[in-house]
Amino acid sequence: MPASDRMKSPGYPLAVILLAATVFAAGPARAQDAGGETVVANLDAAQVFDLAEQARAAGDLDTAEKALRALMADPEMEIRNEARFRLARIMVENGERYREAAVLLRQILDEQPDAGRVRLELARIQAQLGNLREAERELRAAQAAGLPPEVERLVRFYAAALGATRTSGFNAELALAPDSNINRATRSDTLETVIGDFTLSDDAKAKSGLGLSMRGQAWGRVGVAKGLDLNVSASAAGRFYRESSFDDYVVSLQAGPQLRSGADQFTLSATGAWRWFGQSPYSVSYGVTGDYRHPTGKRSQLRLDGTAIQTDDRLNDLRSARRYSLGAGIDRAFTARAGGGVRVSGYREVANDPGYSTANGGIDLYAFCELGSTTLVARLDYDHLEADKRVFLYPKRRIDDRYSAELSGTFRALRVGSIAPLLRLRYEKSASIVGIYSYDRVSAEIGVASAF
Repeated sequence: MPASDRMKSPGYPLAVILLAATVFAAGPARAQDAGGETVVANLDAAQVFDLAEQARAAGDLDTAEKALRALMADPEMEIRNEARFRLARIMVENGERYREAAVLLRQILDEQPDAGRVRLELARIQAQLGNLREAERELRAAQAAGLPPEVERLVRFYAAALGATRTSGFNAELALAPDSNINRATRSDTLETVIGDFTLSDDAKAKSGLGLSMRGQAWGRVGVAKGLDLNVSASAAGRFYRESSFDDYVVSLQAGPQLRSGADQFTLSATGAWRWFGQSPYSVSYGVTGDYRHPTGKRSQLRLDGTAIQTDDRLNDLRSARRYSLGAGIDRAFTARAGGGVRVSGYREVANDPGYSTANGGIDLYAFCELGSTTLVARLDYDHLEADKRVFLYPKRRIDDRYSAELSGTFRALRVGSIAPLLRLRYEKSASIVGIYSYDRVSAEIGVASAF
């Protein structure tokens, strides 16, 4: 196999691989005794690799896969990872088995995080699956690990080609979602108003529950010209509870052009969203969004985003508003196994009633780390909000400080096929001058995610 098709050239140490002769459809290892019983052949690793390559070249992919899977059980890390890498290439090039190939490559990186060539292949597959952000992250991690000049050229090629990948796709996530405050409500029994304290009903106070969290997205891409695509996507997300009056779900559509110039990418989309709460229409939103990404070095990327949205509140027209936002962030790979980022944002809401018009700014931090076959992600967010005026009923103008912390883990050692268990824990707190906006919340999601 050409050097470009190998993970690296380890100079294979000899290892005795016991293979039934039926593993090989042809070749010198196949033998049977007079009674038709299979004779076990003893081959060293180099011979099995050669046999797998001969089978691949002859188009006998089943035999090649069986041989490489046998080598994947070898106690020598270099041998089993070389076998995983070659099998992943066969899966992609001859069968478009992208998810299976991605799992194999992730298994290599769990043992050899500095294998830059493997990260490049995983980035390419993530892009084929439509996971462009994950692909970009792998490219940054590959460069953080250090790459020889010839592989650096491949990184630049892949970075420029990320947009010209799979033309359609679908992804989904399903999880159990226990929550201490499903309606993000105050725990106080009363609400201070200009005409005295109101006693709050049970539905207006914090309520715990066990829900089902669901997210999904389908997308398509049509090439219009060199460096220019038309993107279309439909997405849905929601939480559903036994008591349906607290169900919260939204459906949205987006469509617009995506322009690529070198490694830079700019996306502009028209968007529409429909939200329901308690199985009743809650709001309709429509407007435009924009997103720009620019590499700022081998390990980092700049992100700029903005929105202009009109939201019609179906329950209270005084809350209907025009919403504008701007954000800027940096993503960076610290090492091949760790990275993080920071984002600052501003948000302006101009409602029909000045009491519901707000301005806020925030900062979000995140970091991730791969510990063996486990990926951990931590997030910290802070947001400050102020209303233009007080709502007539409340004695003071609304001012909020909101905090949140989140820790999630994907446990690939427990994977089944191409999925692995996911655990996400989150804490939120809102401290507000207006009591009805003060709350705290502990929630979790227990579900599955891609094992790569």
